[in-house]
Amino acid sequence: MTKGLREIGAMCALVSSLAAHAQTGGARPPWPPGDEVGMANTLGPGTWQRCAQHLAGPNAKSYELSHIRSNTMPQSPFGTPLREKYRPTVGIPGTAHAFNGEEVVSGEPGAQGTQMDALGHFAVLPQPWDGKGEFPANSARYYGGRGQAEVKATPDSPLLKLGIDKVPPIVTTAVLLDAKAHLGKGQALAAGQLVTAADIEAMLKAQGMERRGLQPGDVLYVHTGWGDGWKDPDSDKTYYTKGPGLAYDAAKYIADKQVVLVALDNPFTDPVADGALQGRAGPPAGTPPGLPFAIHHHNLVEAGIHNIQNANLSKLAEDKVWLSCTIILPLRSQGGAGSPVRPIAIGTPAQ
Repeated sequence: MTKGLREIGAMCALVSSLAAHAQTGGARPPWPPGDEVGMANTLGPGTWQRCAQHLAGPNAKSYELSHIRSNTMPQSPFGTPLREKYRPTVGIPGTAHAFNGEEVVSGEPGAQGTQMDALGHFAVLPQPWDGKGEFPANSARYYGGRGQAEVKATPDSPLLKLGIDKVPPIVTTAVLLDAKAHLGKGQALAAGQLVTAADIEAMLKAQGMERRGLQPGDVLYVHTGWGDGWKDPDSDKTYYTKGPGLAYDAAKYIADKQVVLVALDNPFTDPVADGALQGRAGPPAGTPPGLPFAIHHHNLVEAGIHNIQNANLSKLAEDKVWLSCTIILPLRSQGGAGSPVRPIAIGTPAQ
C-alpha cells in the first residue's frame, strides 16, 4: 500500500511538473519588446500548481527566510544606513484610543536587511568610468536595452521603468542547495569562495534532485553559511566586508534554466574576497572586464533575474527542505530600486 502511494505521489509530481512547463509554453527569453518583469514571465498557474503540493503536505512547516530589521543590524556600505525613530504612545482627544508608531529618519529601506533588487537597480555603461568628471549616467543601458532617459529621466526621478513595483507576486517552487554542507563540509564558505555551475549540478545530485534539476520559474536558494555571521547588534562589523558568492558561469547556468530569482545568505550575491571593497583584491578570474559585480550585472541587466540579499536560510537547510513552496512579495514602492522583503517557504522537513 505504501509503495503504491509513493508511486501515485511520484506520478502526481511528474504531471504537475509537466503542467508547469506547459504554462510557460516552452517560451524562452528574450521576452517581447517592452518587457519589465524578465524571468517572472515564467510564473503563473503552472508554478502555482507545482507549488501547491508542498503546501498540502501533512507534515509541512513554514519557514521565515528573512532577518528581523532593526537600527543595529548589519548594514550595507552601498546604501544609506537605516535609522528608524519610535514615537511615544499618543491618543486622540475625546476617545479611549492609544496607539504607537515609528518613522524612518534616514536610510534606504530597500537596500538594507533582507532585501530584493528591482531590475532597474543596475545598468551598464559602454565602457568603464575612470572616476573623473561627471558620472556619464546618460549613457547607461538597462535590462531590455532601455536607456537612461526612459528609465530614470532626471537625477531625482523614481524609476519610470523596471522599478520594484513592476514585480508580480512570486509564488512558485523553491530549490534549496546546501553549499555549506556539500562544499564547506559543514563550515561556512570562505570570503570570495565561488559556487560554480558544476557545484550546482553536484549539489542537485547529492541532494537527490539530479533528475528534477532546476525548472523554469523556480526560485533558487543557496545556503553558504555566511549568514551565520548575521548578528544584531552588529558588534564585530565584518558581515558586510566580504563574502562568498556565485561564479559567473553559475549565473549563466541559472539563466539558462530560467530561474526567476536567486537568493543567498550573503550580503552581495557576488563573491567578494577579503580586501576587495578596499581595492586590495580583484574579482575572480573570468569576470568580464569592468564588471566586478558581474552576477548583479548578468542577473539584472542581461537575464532579468531578481536577487535577494541576506536571506535567512539556516533553518531551512537544517531541516533539509530541498523543495518547498515559496512566496515572495516585495513592497509596491513606485519606482523603487529595491524593497525590504519577507520571503517564506512552506515545505516538509526530512524524516
